[in-house]
Amino acid sequence: MTTDVCVIIAAKNAESTIARAVASALAEPECAEVIVIDDGSSDDTEGAAHGADDHSGRLTIVRLESNRGPSAARNHALSISRSPVLAILDADDFFLPGRLGRLLVESDWDLIADNIAFIDEAAATDIAEKIEPFQPQPRLIGLIEFVEGNISRRGVKRGEVGFLKPLMRRDFLERHSIRYREPLRLGEDYDLYLRALAKGARYKIIRSCGYAAIVRSNSLSGSHRTEDLKRLYEADRMILAGSTLESEAAAAIRRHERHIKDRYQHRHFLDLKRERGAMAAVGYLIQQPDAVPAVTIGILADKTERFRQPHSDAQAALGGAGGLRYLLPATADGQR
Repeated sequence: MTTDVCVIIAAKNAESTIARAVASALAEPECAEVIVIDDGSSDDTEGAAHGADDHSGRLTIVRLESNRGPSAARNHALSISRSPVLAILDADDFFLPGRLGRLLVESDWDLIADNIAFIDEAAATDIAEKIEPFQPQPRLIGLIEFVEGNISRRGVKRGEVGFLKPLMRRDFLERHSIRYREPLRLGEDYDLYLRALAKGARYKIIRSCGYAAIVRSNSLSGSHRTEDLKRLYEADRMILAGSTLESEAAAAIRRHERHIKDRYQHRHFLDLKRERGAMAAVGYLIQQPDAVPAVTIGILADKTERFRQPHSDAQAALGGAGGLRYLLPATADGQR
């Protein structure tokens, strides 16, 4: 079992949370280095990160003068790190005690991830005491299951396995020249893991929970730009064009691409209507008739969304309003 892990934290305007993230990583005995990339913050993210230093010599902080996005920040960290195992930690989130050890005891993997606890900020202080001791139940996840798990459905609690934060073996990434696609500011994790799976990566998951994710209404994933959706479905197309895949795997990626493109077309229509008026939006549908179904279904779904479930229930399902939700159920059949 290696004890040489680099924890990479890309951070922008994370002054209020970065110290907790850094401290949780440094507390893991298997952590050899923590690299924080301050991605053009306008607050004192850099100073707050320094404040969490345990003076063990393991913390490196790099400040980028302008914001380059999470993919570029992580790639920079990869280029200056040296550990054979890499872990990604979001600046809002933190590791639960013992996380790295529980993952590293497993064998035969190129990527390995554990369960995620979604919580709100108020629950962060004592969440480690409330996490249930799920049995690991290790298993491999294939490309098709991974892609299907990243297709969200309205009215269903979000459970995309793309949210998982796996440890990654550097030698696999190096061998296949895999890095984050820097134009992506949405779905950059999904894209990297999918490209690894397309290259034959063994992706193992366990149900034990070691990662706490803070749910915020103003998170980046909830406020992405319409252009980000376009870049994400184009990334699917790049994988399809550049990989030799079995027909079922290619079909799964095409389903994800269609799903993201539908979201893009709906959002683009609404943007045009808001910015240039109804005639411009209708003109887009005339020029792009394949967008009509996505726009129509999207508008109808938006209008009926409020009747699906009370807002408070939706927030609790995502870990908000004091709730605690696990990404993976306790067992494969969802029973405890």
